[in-house]
Amino acid sequence: MKQLYKNILLTIEQEEKNVSKSSKSVIDEAYHMLSFLRGSLTDLKLEIAANSFDSILDEITFFKHVKPEILGKLIYYNKLIRIESVSPKNLELLELYYAEQIKILNKEYRKYIASSDFYKYYRSGRIDRDECYFRLGNINFFDGLNSFFFEVDSEFSTFYDYKIARILAFDLIHHYVSDKVNAKGESAKISFESADGSEFSWTDSKNALIELIYALHISGSVSNGRAGLRRMSKLFEDLFEVKLGDIHHAFHQMKFRAGEKASYLRFLKNSLEQYMNKDL
Repeated sequence: MKQLYKNILLTIEQEEKNVSKSSKSVIDEAYHMLSFLRGSLTDLKLEIAANSFDSILDEITFFKHVKPEILGKLIYYNKLIRIESVSPKNLELLELYYAEQIKILNKEYRKYIASSDFYKYYRSGRIDRDECYFRLGNINFFDGLNSFFFEVDSEFSTFYDYKIARILAFDLIHHYVSDKVNAKGESAKISFESADGSEFSWTDSKNALIELIYALHISGSVSNGRAGLRRMSKLFEDLFEVKLGDIHHAFHQMKFRAGEKASYLRFLKNSLEQYMNKDL
């Protein structure tokens, strides 16, 4: 199943690149991706119905990481259509329109996402309740559920996969609208220099930097986790003059790689401890 998941996510990534080059407008691109993503989910549903999961871990991985990434993008493109289809043509009004959309998004975030216990669970990287949240048929009705749960396909959803998808979609749409608010033609590049005038540079691997960005974001160490992964990655790209590309895809590959997870963070921890113990 892992290879199937990788192939589908890679196919989606490639389709996004292709349609971005060929589409005449953002709305055309979004409509195309809506259809493509729905097809991808249907294919996955049929595959899982026919072959089930390889293990409990495989089931948790699918509903915690794989399906939310696809569904999150589907929610994102649908929201994008709703925002862009009623956007004004006047440039001055357009800037005000996007600024208002940011306010609406932030209000939705505070009301429906950030205030939930599940959001804190997910963002903190906890796994102790994964079997409750990401296995079919394990819903606890005493937790209090949104009525939406009774309309989902109980054979292809744990309900909490939708919650993660909504979080990921928020990050995507917030980044999109923020770029529209801050754009002045081409986004101005931020220049960072040290006290002696020399520029900073990243001298480790790109994956190491992506791992660090995710850790800072998930832990809530930067703006209590509200900054958004794409905005944080842009900050680090400008700071170190490096192009990170699709950090979501890169991080997803890290999750499935063999060997030790979070290897760069462990390297940092060991390096710091060795330095602190050096003079003891």
